[in-house]
Amino acid sequence: MRTRREVEMKMGHPITISGTFALSERAVVFQGDCLDLLRDIPSESQQLIVTSPPYNVGKEYENRMHLDSYLNQQAQVITECWRVLAKSGSICWQVGNYVEGGAIVPLDTLLYPVFANLGLQMRNRIIWHFEHGLHCSRRFSGRYETIMWFTKTDEYVFDLDPVRVPQKYPGKKYFKGPKAGQYSCNPLGKNPGDVWAIPNVKSNHVEKTEHPCQFPVELVERLVLSMTHENDWVLDPFLGTGTTIVAAIRHGRRGAGAEILPKYVGLARERINGEINGTLKTRPMTRPVYDPVEANNSLTIAPWTPKKVSNQLGLLAEMATE
Repeated sequence: MRTRREVEMKMGHPITISGTFALSERAVVFQGDCLDLLRDIPSESQQLIVTSPPYNVGKEYENRMHLDSYLNQQAQVITECWRVLAKSGSICWQVGNYVEGGAIVPLDTLLYPVFANLGLQMRNRIIWHFEHGLHCSRRFSGRYETIMWFTKTDEYVFDLDPVRVPQKYPGKKYFKGPKAGQYSCNPLGKNPGDVWAIPNVKSNHVEKTEHPCQFPVELVERLVLSMTHENDWVLDPFLGTGTTIVAAIRHGRRGAGAEILPKYVGLARERINGEINGTLKTRPMTRPVYDPVEANNSLTIAPWTPKKVSNQLGLLAEMATE
C-alpha cells in the first residue's frame, strides 16, 4: 500500500476533502441533493461522470415514487450532467432493473431517450456480470447490470492500453501472409470487451460497508483509466460510500460527488481518507475471479454424490487445471 505522502506527491498537491466544489480542490464530498452540487460546477469542466443512481425499488436511501416521476427526476440530473460534461468527456450510467409486481423493467431502456435527446452518443452498453445476489423462485435470478457509456462529441478520450486484460492465447502466431510466424497478439493484452465479470460487493467482499448497493472500486477504475487523464475531474452525482472518488484519487485524478444521507457521507469520507493514507483495502483490479474448482474447494463436491463419482469429478478437475 502507498503512504499518504506518495499519494500526495502523485497528485502534486496535499489532499483534503472539501464539502463544497471548487476547481482548485482534489476531492469534494457534498452533503445534500446532487442538483445543488451540480449548480456550483462550471459548464464543460468534468471529464468523466460515472454513477449508479437509485433504482426506485425502495432502498433506505431513496423515496420510492411513480415510475414517471422517477424518470423525470433522473432527466433533471442527466441534463445538468450534460451541461458540466467536457466536450471530450464521457458519461457512464450504471443501472439495473425496476421491479413492480414481480415484473422487471430494464432502466437503461427507459433512460436511453433522455441521453439521446441531449445529443449524447452511446459508445457501449457494457454488461457487468456477477455471481451473487437475490435468489429468485419465479424467474431466473438476476446476475447482471448495465453501464451505458455516452460521449458528448466524437472527439472523446479513450485509452485502451491501461485496461487491457491477459490474452487467452498469448503464444498464437500468424499462420499465413507477410506476418506468418510472428506473434499475433498485442503483448499488452486484449480489449476486455463489453461483458465484464467483476465480483459484486457482498458480505465477504473486502470492500463491504453497511451500504446495501455498493459497487466495487475495480469497476470504476476501468472507466477512470480508459476515459480520463491525470488531474481530470471525475464526478459522481449519487456518491454513496465514495467509491468513485476512491478510484479517481488512486489514479491521480480529482473526484467530486454528492450524497444525501449523513451516515454515507461519513463512510465516503472515511474510505477516501483511507485511500489517501494508503490504508483502504480493496480487491485488486488485476485479480482473476475466484474459481472454487481450480482452488480445490471441498464445498464444490456435493455431499450426496457417491464417492466413486466424487473421485471422478476430482480427477476431471485436476485434468482441467493441467
